[in-house]
Amino acid sequence: MKFSVQFLSFFVIHNEGSDPDGPKKYKHYQTLTHEEYQDSELKAFLDGEFKRIAKRKAEINAVSENVPTKIGRFIVEPGYDLTSNPNYNLFQRLRTANDKVEFHNFSDDVLRLYMDTNSVRGGAFVMATAKLNELYDDPFLFLFKCDFESKIARVSDERSLITQVEMAINAKNIKAIQYPHMPEEGMVEEWELKIHQASHARYFEDFLKYVSYEKSKPEIVADQVMEMVHQYMETKWQAADIPYYDAGSEAEEEVAGAPVTEEVAAMRQEKQQFDVWAAGEKRELQEKWSHDHVVEATKQLVELQPDLELRFKLDDILIKGHMEDYGGNIHIAKMNGRYVVLIEGDSFQFEKGVSPIELLHPEEMQDVLQRVGNGVRRRASGEAPSLD
Repeated sequence: MKFSVQFLSFFVIHNEGSDPDGPKKYKHYQTLTHEEYQDSELKAFLDGEFKRIAKRKAEINAVSENVPTKIGRFIVEPGYDLTSNPNYNLFQRLRTANDKVEFHNFSDDVLRLYMDTNSVRGGAFVMATAKLNELYDDPFLFLFKCDFESKIARVSDERSLITQVEMAINAKNIKAIQYPHMPEEGMVEEWELKIHQASHARYFEDFLKYVSYEKSKPEIVADQVMEMVHQYMETKWQAADIPYYDAGSEAEEEVAGAPVTEEVAAMRQEKQQFDVWAAGEKRELQEKWSHDHVVEATKQLVELQPDLELRFKLDDILIKGHMEDYGGNIHIAKMNGRYVVLIEGDSFQFEKGVSPIELLHPEEMQDVLQRVGNGVRRRASGEAPSLD
């Protein structure tokens, strides 16, 4: 995969004063044609970056909310086409620029919009169009943003710009946009772009106001689980002749002034408990649903997303598997007031070093349960631990 640069504009964003969070300005350093790029010091730094961002894998529904590489989609009103989207039009003007002056002017428009974002920081900002000649007639657009480290980055003049910023331009620091998205070689999605921003600052999501991103898989699962919770609450409280109203619904507003009975207060308290639980980053076992209810719920989730991960901690012990393992290979129980996780399988595999545990001849389950029960009772009574 070899990209051929058509035009490239290089800008530098810098602080007006000594405050790194203070006002910023930018300066245009060079705009290069294909021929000028071939002789430029930029070529050695950026040639690999075109291929790198193009090769990065990303999913429409990311595996987590904080993945560095995402797929965005241009937002349009129903019945309208892509040309109604301001971000698309901005990118398209760059892709169709006829000469270096036009490309510079359109690049300047992009940078002025970027300067209005809250997360803007000093550094190099590069815009380039580049072709995959063996596959496509139209070029791809690439935007690269690289933060400067103040101790090493010094940009002095237009001719020697790269020798001063060499340490700032590297794969570790670069954030990038590629348009259009290329899911695989030979295929492009005009409605989609790819962004890569390996930092907590949402550089490009803040900048591209008319681009949307699908929910991550954990967010989708959370929505599905909360829908199940609402169904459970509705069934439970309607069986007790108490109407259940989801938060913010018109029905809830209609009864807001009605007398609050003990049952209604209990229903609202339970709903609040579920809301607090769902919003927590670290959550505890709620002990609300039966085993069969949980098995049925996990089946519904796995049917939609077969590769869902099951990951939790029992005290400081991490258990990791798949959602479909619950009720099959992974079991959760209580014994004498303490939680027990039972994992079953056909074989063990140990890695990284040798331990005496690998020499174990396993006991029968009833013997282990008896030993665990004895240990719980001893701890409860304050007895000293036993080796039996």
